Amino acid sequence: MPPERRRLIVLLGILAVALVVAVLRYWPSAAAPGGARSTARAGARRAGPSAVTAPDVHLQALGEARPQPVEEPQRDLFRFKPKAAPARPARPAADVDPAPTAPAQPAAPTLAPITMKFIGLVESSESAQKIAILSDGRGIYEGREGDIIEGRYRILRIGVESVEVAYLDGRGRQTIRLSGS
Repeated sequence: MPPERRRLIVLLGILAVALVVAVLRYWPSAAAPGGARSTARAGARRAGPSAVTAPDVHLQALGEARPQPVEEPQRDLFRFKPKAAPARPARPAADVDPAPTAPAQPAAPTLAPITMKFIGLVESSESAQKIAILSDGRGIYEGREGDIIEGRYRILRIGVESVEVAYLDGRGRQTIRLSGS
């Protein structure tokens, strides 16, 4: 037999022995049929002292009377109340009475910005009309000048690189530029 073949056989034998040892070591069901190894471990666990102790619960405290709240809560989760105004710091008394001021006008509520994106433009050479393609992340909308989009916005003007949109009542006019890809 040539020496290379002899080395190959010895190497395969060593590999087979290593495989058998690995299977017996790490595969407990193959080493101990019928669960002999697991029952030996369970017996060792039962024989040793128990490390887990039950917590002290104080069951008699559950039957005692609980303290009642001082006053009845006055909150309603479905009704919103304005925040109380912060206390004004005390000002030192002045010799001269300040001039009366006009009552402050409440600020007009600001409109939320229009969140549409201008994603494309379709031009028809026959009808000479431009159709803007807009998206709000949930859907895609198209329209011509004067059309209503999503029931909230009106397209005022369509340009080559932008579209001008406003709320239906004419407020909140905004120019939206073409989104690059």
